[in-house]
Amino acid sequence: MAAHGYFFPIDDHVLTVKADGTFYRFQTPYFWPSNCWEPENTDYAVYLCKRTMQNKTRLELADYEAENLARLQKMFSRKWEFIFMQAEAQAKVDKKRDKLERKVLDSQERAFWDVHRPVPGCVNTTEMDIKKACRMNKPIKSAKHFQSAVGGGRISPSVSEAELNSPQDSIKVEIQSLKYRLERRNVKISKVSDTYINFFEQYQEYDAFLVTAEPSNPWISDSVDFWELEKQTKDIPARRVRRWAFSLKELLKDPAGREQFFKFLEKEFSAENLKFWDAVQELKQVHSRDIPVKVQEIWDQYLAPEAKEAINIDSKSYEITKKNMEKPDRWAFEEAAAHLYQLMKSDSYSRYLRSEMYKEYLNGMKKKTSVKGIRSVISFSAKKDQSASSS
Repeated sequence: MAAHGYFFPIDDHVLTVKADGTFYRFQTPYFWPSNCWEPENTDYAVYLCKRTMQNKTRLELADYEAENLARLQKMFSRKWEFIFMQAEAQAKVDKKRDKLERKVLDSQERAFWDVHRPVPGCVNTTEMDIKKACRMNKPIKSAKHFQSAVGGGRISPSVSEAELNSPQDSIKVEIQSLKYRLERRNVKISKVSDTYINFFEQYQEYDAFLVTAEPSNPWISDSVDFWELEKQTKDIPARRVRRWAFSLKELLKDPAGREQFFKFLEKEFSAENLKFWDAVQELKQVHSRDIPVKVQEIWDQYLAPEAKEAINIDSKSYEITKKNMEKPDRWAFEEAAAHLYQLMKSDSYSRYLRSEMYKEYLNGMKKKTSVKGIRSVISFSAKKDQSASSS
């Protein structure tokens, strides 16, 4: 009740209840949040401007209010004269009131704005649950929500489309909105930049637009030899083998990498894990009428008590999968497949990268690549000498 402003402490403007003898005052019904009227930034500007005209010892602006007033004055520079006149008229009316009545009204109005433009760091109870919306990947739907969210914070509040003076203003508002959402997600822009830079540096070698492709780039020439070379399982380039070390996803995406990883799992007597995961991925693409039969086949082969290629999963995943078998569908084995994927990622995949099998394969490809490079240089120089002698 206090957080929504139905009653508030007289001296402290943080809307909380304290058992320390603090005096509270009830809010007048006109300012109740249940009336569901949303104040505009112009109303807030009038209120702050009026505060500067009144008793400064009692109604002196806080630091964040002074910053908001400066931002609002810059934002509404074209109609600031009208805002100032409104504030001046309200200040004159307030002066005619009784001193005690004026003091009560000032505290009630201040409490209203403490709800709608709270002190930085306090929760704004009038806005939607931003953390919940971020978890559900739901964007802020209206400008009003964003206005109430950032009006009393560290960045300047947004304005409605009618108050935008130029396209540049709308771009600034959008930038502020994105910055605000990043801050609420507790993500630093510097960390985001580092992530993008690291990703770019890691995959730069594989971007045919940035690095010269051998053979020529198929996007800017008519030759498709580059794509054909990537499909081959023999004489795989060393850079293609290095890409397998980026992630398990990259390894399984490459047919040659998948084949090498499967051979490694066979040596460790755990190849059934990859076969089961492949079967689950294929299940998502079969025809609807074939789903029950396919589900039963996977169960009998990998999870049944007398399965031919039994997989080792935890009891929780097994119980969930067993329950899903009552109504089989495409997602019956999702829990078990996710568990095995994490197991391969954290255990088998890391051991494969440290294994002699991967190192020998990588070093062998490097040697083949260097030999090919030497041969190409020799053949090129021979052709050059031959052409020179003929000329």
